Amino acid sequence: MALRFTQRAQAGVLSGRQQAPAPVVRVPSATGAARCNISQMAASGAMESCSSSRANQATVVRCSAAAVQAVQQQHRTAEGLQAPHGDKLVNLMVPAEQRQAVIDSCTKTIECSDRNACDVELLCVGGFSPLEGFMNQADYDSVVANMRLTSGLLFGLPIVLDTNSEDVAPGDKVLLTYQGTAIAAVTIDSKWSPNKPLECLKCYGTSSLEHPAVQMVAMERGKYYMGGSVQGLELPSRVFPCATPAEVRATLPANADVLAFQCRNPIHRAHYELFIRALDAPNVQEGAVCLVHPTCGPTQDDDIPGVVRYRTYEVLKAEAANPRLRWAYLPYSMHMAGPREAIQHMIIRKNYGCTHFIIGRDMAGCKSTLSGEDFYGAYDAQNLAGDNAAELGMQTVPSLNIAYTEEQGYVTADVAKEQGLTTLSLSGTKFRQMLRGGGDIPEWFAFKSVVEVLRAAVKEEEEANN
Repeated sequence: MALRFTQRAQAGVLSGRQQAPAPVVRVPSATGAARCNISQMAASGAMESCSSSRANQATVVRCSAAAVQAVQQQHRTAEGLQAPHGDKLVNLMVPAEQRQAVIDSCTKTIECSDRNACDVELLCVGGFSPLEGFMNQADYDSVVANMRLTSGLLFGLPIVLDTNSEDVAPGDKVLLTYQGTAIAAVTIDSKWSPNKPLECLKCYGTSSLEHPAVQMVAMERGKYYMGGSVQGLELPSRVFPCATPAEVRATLPANADVLAFQCRNPIHRAHYELFIRALDAPNVQEGAVCLVHPTCGPTQDDDIPGVVRYRTYEVLKAEAANPRLRWAYLPYSMHMAGPREAIQHMIIRKNYGCTHFIIGRDMAGCKSTLSGEDFYGAYDAQNLAGDNAAELGMQTVPSLNIAYTEEQGYVTADVAKEQGLTTLSLSGTKFRQMLRGGGDIPEWFAFKSVVEVLRAAVKEEEEANN
């Protein structure tokens, strides 16, 4: 896959932007929905965008972040960690001595796409808890329409297995392979022809092919969707090792706040400043740690390949050597679904043991492939995340809008403006030119170790093209 850098992913990450309203935390009354408005984040390369409407228009009541923390304390595991979504961490992996029998019991085989393989892995290790398989039609319809499973539990996006096969039918047991390796078996209990335009309109806010996920649903996914229970056989082999929720949880301190930082691009100085400062946010308790948890599965076509991103994270982890950070990699396929994806990310990180989610301006957003216009409003994702934060038992963390200044280094954008400080920025175009041309990239913008990895990748791409 070619190495490409998008203007949006790298440009203006240090420039000031309009501040969102100050945090307001609300938890539900007997009939209420949760709400929490938060301030924005200025790292467009690490945090993305979104839109959606509330599934519940009930009234809300205000209360403090301490009340949400009290709810979280009631749902701690015996180890003092955040309870998984639905209070059960799923593990679908079959014991080694039983795997051949499961394989022998399958009557059909389907080779998984990269996206399918990510879904299979997260199902098997519990990243999608409480799901124990691909959604059946009833759960699919419910999630599409209401962002909830038929049980009433919140879930952001449907998780389904797709196919063009006319032969696979309910009752069949299908072996799922990926790159020739048997990774799981699924017992089909539901197969249907989905209303894809409706799915896209509800989940992505549009049915236009200008949206990358609508293109994926329309052009990559098969004619039919299938649901059924899954048995895990072997996790996909990846160049970046993906720790399971149980493995990540084993590294977390008991009875402490755990912040999740989601990204899908290399981490530059501004991004690092954001999650380090988030550890001292007003609704974060002393002793908190941050899980830096990048997605390394398929994203947009013009994003940097996962293996390159992984290399940048590894060198930064070594360079930072910060005991308040935990690092892991998520085998998740981005949908760029804005608000719905924010909910999905919060659920996944809850399953990995996180209590807080750092969410910023344009979380998981995208632009039209024709007009370049944003599909979602700047604060749509924050608003939907806030609407559901208390019900999920996850707090959203106020993210700072920061800028780099000649006089004081990194400060908040409002301080830079009030004091008339000189802010510096580096455009995406200029950054790419400097990478390819060997120019000195300022250390206030990017870590030297990260730049070296990106330059090596650029060189590999150029050599391959020649």
